[in-house]
Amino acid sequence: MKFSDRLPKIRFNDRRLLLVAGVVIVVLLMMDFNNRMTELQRLTTDRDRLTTRVVQLTQTIQVLNTKIAYATSEVAVEGWAREQGKMIKTGDVPVVPISPINATAQPTPAVKPTQHLISNWDIWVALFMGKY
Repeated sequence: MKFSDRLPKIRFNDRRLLLVAGVVIVVLLMMDFNNRMTELQRLTTDRDRLTTRVVQLTQTIQVLNTKIAYATSEVAVEGWAREQGKMIKTGDVPVVPISPINATAQPTPAVKPTQHLISNWDIWVALFMGKY
C-alpha cells in the first residue's frame, strides 16, 4: 500500500472551484480599485495645485502687461524726465533753492554709543540661568 493511498482523496466540486476563483478575482479587482482610487486622489491634488499655479501666473501676466503699458506711455516718460532726468518743459519756470548768504551749515551730531556696565554677579547669574 502506497503512502498516497492512505491520504484522503480531496474532491474539488465545480461549485467550490468557481467560488474560490470568484473570490480571488474579487480580491484582485478590489486591489486594482484601491490602486486606481489612490492614483485618482494624487491626480486630483496635482490638478488643484496646478490650477492654483495657473491662476497665479495669469495674474502675474496681467500685472506685467499693466506695467508695460504704463512704461510705454507718455505719462511715464514725462514723469521720468521731470523727476530723474531733471528736465523741464518749454514755458516752465525752474526754481532753484538757494541758501541764505550768511548761513552756516549745521553739522549732524554723531551719536556716541553708551556702554552698559554689567556687574560680575549679573554675568554669573546669566550664565547659570541660561539667559546668555
